[in-house]
Amino acid sequence: MYEYHIPVLLNECLEGLNIKPNGIYVDATFGGGGHSREILARIPQGRLLGFDQDPDAQKNAFDHPNFTFIRSNFKFLENFLRHNNAEQVDGILADFGISSHQIDDARRGFMFRNEAPLDMRMNTETGITAADILNQYDFVKLIRIFRDYGEILNAKPLTERILNARTNKLFAQNSDLIEAVAGLYPKQKENKFLAQVFQSLRIEVNNEIEALEAFLEQCIQVLKPGGRLVLLTYHSLEDRPVKNLIKTGNVEGNVIQDFYGNVQTPFQLITKKPITASEEELERNSRARSAKLRVAEKL
Repeated sequence: MYEYHIPVLLNECLEGLNIKPNGIYVDATFGGGGHSREILARIPQGRLLGFDQDPDAQKNAFDHPNFTFIRSNFKFLENFLRHNNAEQVDGILADFGISSHQIDDARRGFMFRNEAPLDMRMNTETGITAADILNQYDFVKLIRIFRDYGEILNAKPLTERILNARTNKLFAQNSDLIEAVAGLYPKQKENKFLAQVFQSLRIEVNNEIEALEAFLEQCIQVLKPGGRLVLLTYHSLEDRPVKNLIKTGNVEGNVIQDFYGNVQTPFQLITKKPITASEEELERNSRARSAKLRVAEKL
């Protein structure tokens, strides 16, 4: 079994799900099974379906009659629920944060502090790597991902450095990238800058925004009336479509009105403000610092 991370805002997530003993629930980001284990303990006559595309996560799956592990990206939520005779569910939980296991496993290349191959794939068995992006993307594509996914305001010098560096040596290791961009930002801002660069590459490698938006819009279809949607976000690129979905029923935030001008939305917001970790939890788990929890109920 792999250690993933201490479940973030565990009690708040369980309360948000409003668990029924015979309900059907989805943990869309199974990881180490921390949230799932507690959900399962509360549904003696129910069902829990856990999604995760990471091969390592499958090693944490429970041998339990009420649990089904689905080795897949959550963007295929609706198809797999149908396949498992669970077309309508009572609650969906998703923690969009990268797991501690993925961060700490140097082989995965998610963190600039670890010397590792430039990989960053959530599913290590398929898809392009961060090295592929750095070695193959043209100027326009690289600027787009650094601007849109890393929220780097002036990505031109960064992109130029990368293009120049790869003419001499192809990118393979984290250190290759760190060396190529050294000195672009003052030393005191270097860690934040590198975190933005690595975030942008990870999001592009895994098509995270596309997958997130596809997943969110399917949640509307599969939740029963009264069903709960419990979502943990960690940065604005995740938070924006989540807020839009709850407020307007679509990830773009387009307001839809009926004939009388009433705004149509499929959700009622349960948490008026996002829930954040307490000081006590942050002492136990510093990686909960940027987490925001939102809970909504299907109308």
